[in-house]
Amino acid sequence: MGDLDLHLLGEGTHLRAYEKLGAHPRTVGDVAGVSFAVWAPNARTVSVVGDFNGWDGRAHPMTRVGPNGFWETFVPGLVPGQLYKFELHGPRGNLLPLKADPYAFRCERAPGTASIIHGLQPYAWQDQAWMEARRKTRAHAAPLSIYELHLGSWRRRPDGTFMSYRELAADLAPYASWLGFTHVQLLPVMEHPYDPSWGYQPLGLFAPTSRFGGPEDFKAFVDALHQAGLGVILDWVPAHFPEDAHGLAAFDGTHLYEHADPRQGRHMDWGTLIYNYGRTEVQNYLISNALFWLDQFHIDGLRVDAVASMLYLDYSREPGQWIPNRDGGRENLEAVAFLRRLNEVVYAQFPDAFTVAEESTAWSGVSRPTDQGGLGFGFKWDMGWMHDTLRYLGEGMMARPHHHDTITFSMLYHDAENYVLPLSHDEVVHGKRSLYGRMPGEPWERMANLRLLYAWLFAHGGKKLLFMGGEFAQKREWNQDTALDWELLNQPDHKGIHDLLRDLNRLHRAHPALHEGDCQTGGFTWIDCGDRFNSVLTLLRRAADPGDFMAIAFNFTALPRPGYRIGVPTPGTYLERLNTDSAHYGGRNTGNAGRMTTEPIPAHGHPQSLNLTLPPLAALFLSPAP
Repeated sequence: MGDLDLHLLGEGTHLRAYEKLGAHPRTVGDVAGVSFAVWAPNARTVSVVGDFNGWDGRAHPMTRVGPNGFWETFVPGLVPGQLYKFELHGPRGNLLPLKADPYAFRCERAPGTASIIHGLQPYAWQDQAWMEARRKTRAHAAPLSIYELHLGSWRRRPDGTFMSYRELAADLAPYASWLGFTHVQLLPVMEHPYDPSWGYQPLGLFAPTSRFGGPEDFKAFVDALHQAGLGVILDWVPAHFPEDAHGLAAFDGTHLYEHADPRQGRHMDWGTLIYNYGRTEVQNYLISNALFWLDQFHIDGLRVDAVASMLYLDYSREPGQWIPNRDGGRENLEAVAFLRRLNEVVYAQFPDAFTVAEESTAWSGVSRPTDQGGLGFGFKWDMGWMHDTLRYLGEGMMARPHHHDTITFSMLYHDAENYVLPLSHDEVVHGKRSLYGRMPGEPWERMANLRLLYAWLFAHGGKKLLFMGGEFAQKREWNQDTALDWELLNQPDHKGIHDLLRDLNRLHRAHPALHEGDCQTGGFTWIDCGDRFNSVLTLLRRAADPGDFMAIAFNFTALPRPGYRIGVPTPGTYLERLNTDSAHYGGRNTGNAGRMTTEPIPAHGHPQSLNLTLPPLAALFLSPAP
């Protein structure tokens, strides 16, 4: 590490810290070996240990360099694939548990905990067409439809073992592309010691989990999806980390990455530790990690997990269990500054990538630019829409008129942020049942309600996200230990749901009215949201060209409604672009024979109107004929 590196690392502005810290194969003079570097300012001694020296800390001591506590050494003769850790003596001279490398690019598969020498190895990318198209895409106006999945339980080999990254890509790329999704979103792939955490308690932030292969295998996974026209979004977890002895906790014998006071440094719900966002080196560690995935793995977006837990000092805490900020408030000012800087740096370095916040409160300006007082995220998950929609559709048909405001409430704030509408993994675990299982009624009603749910997802303003298994009406809750129930696709009603998702994605892509105005005030307006007696909603979606629109009608009851009149902006013939009651999707083919003509009868503030037959528990998508 040169003087400039040490200076930038010390002030927390080294954007490519991963090129200097960690283990890097290199040649010094004529001698090939590996250089090691680590931050441990309070350690008395630091050594590299591994399978190459019998894990003996006396063999390869490291040298302290610079004023900020960085250590480095070069060990001749080492090669990629060898195991290593750091041996540290704490500030009182006490021997600490052996520590894995915070910047390791590859980790031993659990239950092993060693780091593996790997380096930044070259990869021959074949995704140039995708990356060029990405540079020309405006994400906020694009048809963003995301398939969320957990790699370990999407599919498995016949013997129940994990598929590799390359095997997964060979199946997933054509599957998600055929269904019409634009992106896949992966539950965290960063190395983690505990399977049931689903990756949300990572310790190897710079290493794709070894459960499915090595770093080059994961690059091949991303490359294959890009070549199939699919973007890749990663769940990224800067909110907390587990306290396993080989990890970051008390790394040099002091609270280096985490706060010392448990009122600031420990998550009460998860039993994990909270990063000290006010420390420049910790900020540097996290921000350089975000850039690492965008740079080295061509990742298209980062969904930042548990943002609400970062923003509030009293998150899930009782009075007396938290420390107010310097102004006496509950906001975590250091975390706010970190998130703003994260987004500023990401968008400066990779302006064609995007960030998404999982933020569950009413914090203002999550997706507003930082120069306008916001946090700077590209998008925010609309958790309120998700909970209100599932609560409403979970009601029986007779009760829905009494809960009409639940389904319409999102319109009051839909343009406050740039939203992603998530039907995520969190909604199909821990006793919540699958999406199919949450729908009321007999089996045919459950299927019809599920079709309504997906139609509402694609009709509402905001980008779309669906967790795996929902696309074919998985009946049981998600279980991370087994693959999805793919055999359900052999049943016509489940295949109908599958076909509906494909057609909704196609419609979403083909019609700018369904995506261009997602993040604009005029992109979503009601025709009529007040017919609670009939549990009917009608709305308009508009493209950037206001003359390009689609009218959408929802009947949330099991009664067909003939002669239902809705006002529309222009006269002429309208085509039924999609009817969720089509027999092709498992419905009963109630509808309007595919087309209808307006009448000069004013309705809902429009001079023209359509006289519709609304199918039971169904949605109609209508637009003017060309």
